[in-house]
Amino acid sequence: MSPHRLTLIAAIGAGLLAAGALTGCATAASTQGSTPASSSTPDAGGTASADSIQVGWLEGGAAIALVTLGSSSCPPVAEGEPSVEGTTLTVVLADSPRTTCTRDMAPRATLVSVPTGVDPTAGLAVRVTGAAEGAAMLPGLAAASASPEQFTSSAGWVGRDLLAVLTYGSSGCPPVVESVTAAGSELSVQFATPPADRICTMDLAPRVTVADVTGVAGPDVTSVALSGGGVEAPEPIAILGSR
Repeated sequence: MSPHRLTLIAAIGAGLLAAGALTGCATAASTQGSTPASSSTPDAGGTASADSIQVGWLEGGAAIALVTLGSSSCPPVAEGEPSVEGTTLTVVLADSPRTTCTRDMAPRATLVSVPTGVDPTAGLAVRVTGAAEGAAMLPGLAAASASPEQFTSSAGWVGRDLLAVLTYGSSGCPPVVESVTAAGSELSVQFATPPADRICTMDLAPRVTVADVTGVAGPDVTSVALSGGGVEAPEPIAILGSR
């Protein structure tokens, strides 16, 4: 995602929040992990170990999903712009700004923009420092693809059994995966309907949801359809990367 897009998203969110706009999350339900944030307790703590870092392509190679382990409701955030030296991308993570977190240990994703000029077909070595530390190899895409239109959902493999799904909507109500099914080469991810009394920020922000497809997705799966929870994808989305 380009700096211009991030600036635009931030501007939209800031303008709406400044007006004090809060509403029940009827159209933008979601979560940044497949585990709902059902309780507000101090973070379980624990820094992700080096072998728990996983990465996958999003947005046609313009961004990556960086998956770490920890509280599902408090994923870390990228601090500043990532740096590139050769084929190594270095990302600094900061702790989530949220003050209450679910006491669980689950995969959760952080969206990281890839600097302009990086060739996604060449692959990257991703080095992570800060709130989580480790490294992972991100194989190059088979072919360069155009970035999707602004605020369009995308998806990418993060390892063999995890799928990262990028959607746009309320940052306060990220989507929660209710079920994952497969038919032939297509996955279907159903998001849960949010509680009617849930309060959501009226902004338009990127949210990355991690879906566990263990035992569901076969070797020939290449696309995913999204539905429920205010997230709709009229057509199946091609899944970037490989398992």
